[in-house]
This record gives sequence, structure tokens and C-alpha cells, in this order.
Amino acid sequence: MRDRATSFGGVAEAYAKYRPGYPDEAVQWLVGTSPGTVLELGAGTGALTKSLCALGHQVIATDHSADMLTALKKTAPQARAVVARAEGIPLRSSAVDVVVAAQAFHWFDPERALPEIARVLRPGGVLALVWNSGDFKVPWVKRVFQLTDTPDADSLGDPVEGSDLFATSDARVFRHWQRFRKDSLTGFVASTSKVATMSSDDRAALLAEVGRLYDSYGRGHDGMLMPWRAHCYRARVSGLASAAKASDDEGYDDALLIDFS
Repeated sequence: MRDRATSFGGVAEAYAKYRPGYPDEAVQWLVGTSPGTVLELGAGTGALTKSLCALGHQVIATDHSADMLTALKKTAPQARAVVARAEGIPLRSSAVDVVVAAQAFHWFDPERALPEIARVLRPGGVLALVWNSGDFKVPWVKRVFQLTDTPDADSLGDPVEGSDLFATSDARVFRHWQRFRKDSLTGFVASTSKVATMSSDDRAALLAEVGRLYDSYGRGHDGMLMPWRAHCYRARVSGLASAAKASDDEGYDDALLIDFS
């Protein structure tokens, strides 16, 4: 799991080029349209970051991979990019209005990450999460995600279920589409964690299979439309989390803390 979670730096270029973004209505539902301070965890190459900045939010985008953040700086130059993990956020307590993660929360250690997220949120702040998932009811889409060992996000439950730090999540699903041709479909698959950790021979064999799949289902120059479902969740930080902030920033070197005030 850890190898796959840290594999994306080597495929940052493909990730930036072939991964889908998120529909505007989904982003607005997640973080709101009134400008605020937003922390993005696992920001990757900035597919969501650029939408956050376009809404006027002050955004700090974090990822454990410097390679991913190099690509993000090109996509969303207005954001402040910082190498950091969700399990150790270099912000002072009560620093942000929203913490958001796109395609990333499942890589975090929730026992360590959720208390950190709750710590940096202001009272009443929101944790917002989103996953793009292909519509598995479409046969070729289901096959693509079987090849990459990607589960159907329809099976997701409440991401913060069982946590005393957050209220039960609100959930919405937003549909959108992405056009793939043969090169972009293979590029998309090449950007996944499974393929990034394969040997070169195994990777070539799998991408060849993806090419054959495209040849079976493709529509020539029109390509194929991937039906995406953006699964969105919002959970407000609870009073218990606010009380826990009494310990504030113990254990942090002041020089390492980013102050948004």
C-alpha cells in the first residue's frame, strides 16, 4: 500500500496530462464560493487546485512528492505549494476554513490524519473529499478499472464514519465526461499507482492490453467518452475537535509552522 501511495512522483507528467479534473458545480459544493483559506492535502499535479484558485480561495497545496508539486506550480501558480503529509500538517491550529482532498484520502492513515485535519480547521470548518470514479455499469469502463485494480467508488461509505472529530458527512455525486483516444487512454492507465509500480515488461504488457481494449470499443477519431462520477463528501469539524485544540501546536518547531493569519 505504501509503495503505491508514494509511486505517483514517477508518473507526474502523465498524471497531469491524462487525469480528469472536477466539474465546477462539484467544487463549489465542496468548498463554497465565498473566498476563504483552503488547505489541499495530496494535491498532486493540481487538477483540483486550479479550480479552488479560480473561485478566489487562498490555497495552500500540499503533497509528499516534490515532483507532483512541480507540475502543480505550472497548473495553479497562485497556490502556495508545500511538501507535507496529511499525518503531519505544518500549519498552526485553527488556520483554515476548509481542508480538501481529491483522489487522496484513502492513502492517508486516518488515525493520524483526522486529528491533524481537525486541529488546523477553524471552529465550524469543513473537511471536503472527492473521488472521480468511472461508471462501472459501462462494460469497457469496468474493464479498464479492473486492469488497474481500482475499486468502484459507489461502494464508499462515509469517510469519517466512527470519528468523534467530525459530524456525519453530507454526500453528493456529480456526473461529467472525459474524451479518450487510444494514446490518452493508455496514458491515463500509465498514471495509476498499479502501473507505476510494475516492472517495465509487465507495464508494457498491460498497456498493450489497454490498447487492444480501445481497438475493440473505440470510435475512431471520435474516441471514447469516459463517464465519470465525482463522489463528494463534506463533514463539519465537531465541538470535540475544538476542545482538543487546547494542546495547540505542541511538538512542532515554530520555524516549521506556516502562519496564515
